[in-house]
Amino acid sequence: MTNSEEVKVTHRSTKDKDQLITRLKRIEGQVRGIQNMIENERYCVDILTQISAINAAMNKVGLQLLEKHTHHCVSDAIKDGNGEEAIHELMEVFKRFSKSQ
Repeated sequence: MTNSEEVKVTHRSTKDKDQLITRLKRIEGQVRGIQNMIENERYCVDILTQISAINAAMNKVGLQLLEKHTHHCVSDAIKDGNGEEAIHELMEVFKRFSKSQ
């Protein structure tokens, strides 16, 4: 990153931050569980089922972040006269997010 690049920050409530961290820690535990399943040569379908659960959990985290971003960051940008840039950025995020599904 160069000095001219702006680092954007989002301030979240303690409750929102705690909820996201709790979900991500749970997902992290699920990933470690899959590692153990592979080490213990568990049945492929069981592993794939766990991967599906992780993907669903990550999508839920992503959607929660997208919703908060839209209601706060994008909304504030529109109010401040920077709506076009914020909407363009949001659409790029939607494109990337939908590719990962």
